Amino acid sequence: MEIEIKVKVENIRPLLTFLEEKGKFKYTHNQIDEYYTPAHRNFVDFNPIEEWLRLRNSNGKFFITYKKHYYEEDGKSNYADEFESAIDNLEQMNNIFKALNFKYLITVDKNRSSWNYNDYEISLDSVKELGEFVEIEYKGKDANPKEITDQMMQFLMALECGNLERNFKGYPYLLLEKKQ
Repeated sequence: MEIEIKVKVENIRPLLTFLEEKGKFKYTHNQIDEYYTPAHRNFVDFNPIEEWLRLRNSNGKFFITYKKHYYEEDGKSNYADEFESAIDNLEQMNNIFKALNFKYLITVDKNRSSWNYNDYEISLDSVKELGEFVEIEYKGKDANPKEITDQMMQFLMALECGNLERNFKGYPYLLLEKKQ
């Protein structure tokens, strides 16, 4: 189970200063994510979109990921199932998808810098065509998703990062919405 929030932040500086002082730097990567849907079950026919199938190139390392989000009655998701595996050859995986009639949806191109702080992995994302975001993923065990995501938002508010706009839909959805 993946518990995370994505937030558009008005002023990233207080968070960056905090992470540089108290976080443990992990990496900076360029991640190019290509999203697909199977022909027999179009993921974008549902609003909000619950499922994503992604091929990721993260600094020359390749992954395939399937995510299934669980939404509350208010249309907000606090957690998802995530299944991910490394792959050796991204081009061949694309060929497999084409052979199986998977439809390409959108590409998300982002630069990500990540830190660890307590039970959080905190990433600063600069997403082409969308702007700057913060993603916080819970890395602890045995947690209530709603309580944890509320704590994550309180953490950002305490740092006085200005206006916070939580993104419940994800980067691919925002880009698809923008193109329509």
